[in-house]
Amino acid sequence: MNRPLRIALVAGEASGDILGSGLMRALKARHSAVEFIGVGGPRMEAEGMSSAFPMERLSVMGLVEVLGRLRELLRRRKELIQTLIQARPDVFIGIDAPDFVLEMEQQLRAAGIPTVHYVSPSVWAWRQKRVLKIREACDLMLTLFPFEARFYEEKQVPVRFVGHPLADTIPLDPDRTLARKALGLPPDGPVVALLPGSRGGEVSRLGALFFDAAERLSALRPDIQFVLPCANEHRRKQIESLLEGRSVRVMLTQGQSHEVLASCNAVLIASGTATLEAMLFKRPMVVAYKVAPLTYCILKRMVRSPYISLPNLLAGKPLVPELIQDDATAERLVNAILPLLDDPSMQTEGFEAIHHALRQDASRQAADAVLTLIGVD
Repeated sequence: MNRPLRIALVAGEASGDILGSGLMRALKARHSAVEFIGVGGPRMEAEGMSSAFPMERLSVMGLVEVLGRLRELLRRRKELIQTLIQARPDVFIGIDAPDFVLEMEQQLRAAGIPTVHYVSPSVWAWRQKRVLKIREACDLMLTLFPFEARFYEEKQVPVRFVGHPLADTIPLDPDRTLARKALGLPPDGPVVALLPGSRGGEVSRLGALFFDAAERLSALRPDIQFVLPCANEHRRKQIESLLEGRSVRVMLTQGQSHEVLASCNAVLIASGTATLEAMLFKRPMVVAYKVAPLTYCILKRMVRSPYISLPNLLAGKPLVPELIQDDATAERLVNAILPLLDDPSMQTEGFEAIHHALRQDASRQAADAVLTLIGVD
């Protein structure tokens, strides 16, 4: 009989909640008695996590924006560290959110608790000196992308490339007709998906811009149907407010982002994990990115990578247009997306090979790596 395990996990946002829930499911499949503690969202709670506080309290975007919440974040982290040292879990797994969890990992490891970091920070793009802290903080780094594992191997950090769970769950050949039927969309005619982000700050910066672009597109191509998946009820209310008085009609869905991506012909999308999803659905996209002006000035001086979107980073070349900060205008979004409606293959031909490379049964591989680390067969 397997000995009971206590596993601590902390996720900081919706994408981490997805990864965490998959890992928890895989751990339960491998081990019959597992208790989960820490912080997670609704998916992780559904897998048995009793979250210490709502995960959304950790979801803060940007260097400047975090300052307003810094006192709360530091207090919550200190309390979590104390709680976990007392609880003595068999392993601690920090999922993404490096600015919050790396300090936790360092202190927990110093207290004798094995630590795993799941999802590499972008140390290969900026703040590369963080790799020194990572080497001190975690016993094992689990990466979603192969180029990240190569970077850590060069820096002598224990690492394992596990692939990306989304590549496992999203079909290689998505069914557009079935998705449109599920959403109540007509089987024919162009559909453009609008994905301005899941955080309130992202929507406030990109929502109006995307709706400006949608109005211009609608004037040029009246047959276009626009669909926007709302991440939650808060985002839906925010989006409905931004749409008031607009001439363009946008169909809003509650969640269902995968159905929306499967149904569409092209996507206007915020930089982030959603660009990976759009790529796995083989949908052409135009990526936009806006942050507070001061945040952008700081990042511009620090970022070394030539790209910000995951499709371009994975391909090592500019597969998709990236419109950043002042370049992200409605006119440029429209000019970039119109050709993709007529010829999506000009962008999507490279997506298939990337999908296969990332399809590694990631949750199972991550669970195997965690259990091997702590000596559980």
